[in-house]
Amino acid sequence: MADLNAIKEAVNKGKRKDITGLVQTALDDGADPQVLINEYMIDAMKEVGARFEAKKIFVPEMMMAARTMQTGLDVIKPLLEAQGSQKEVVGTVVIGTVFGDLHDIGKNLVVLMLESSGFAVHNIGENVPPETFVEKARELGADVVGLSSLLTTGDPHVKATVAAIKESDLAGKVKVVCGGAAVTPKFAVETCGADGHATDAVDAVKTIQKLMGLN
Repeated sequence: MADLNAIKEAVNKGKRKDITGLVQTALDDGADPQVLINEYMIDAMKEVGARFEAKKIFVPEMMMAARTMQTGLDVIKPLLEAQGSQKEVVGTVVIGTVFGDLHDIGKNLVVLMLESSGFAVHNIGENVPPETFVEKARELGADVVGLSSLLTTGDPHVKATVAAIKESDLAGKVKVVCGGAAVTPKFAVETCGADGHATDAVDAVKTIQKLMGLN
């Protein structure tokens, strides 16, 4: 029988070589992929983040944990994609990390969670300039554009991207949601004029569903 707590422990301790087997065993034993993500892997990363904020661990340990989680997600992703392909698409989301920021782990987790919730998601990558967000949202018929920014140096680019979307022909047609470690709800909504803010991947799904009237 799979030890689900061992998955949480592997992420917590950055045991990347162990996570693939642990996750696969859990899936083979019938574990719900979303439960593995939400109740074990995300919870583990929240604990890692709290230890990092308390300066009990440092960047290398945090990155080891994040990479371990990503390796575990790589095992789950094909299963979620197969489930998603059987669902009716509920909306289209274009998502990227703003210009000047190359971080992608948090964004990629949001992509995975949205796909598993029935959204068609177009990940346009990292270091994305404002005009590319606008072009891709227009080209792909997006209902929602998601902006990710991990660093405070990205604040001007978040603001510029929201402005570019709101000042384009997409205004009133596309909702904009911002998230990432550097982005607060006040900054996203009040300062930048975004339609919503997400604290993590689970919250991103709920926020987007709410903006689209799906919950």
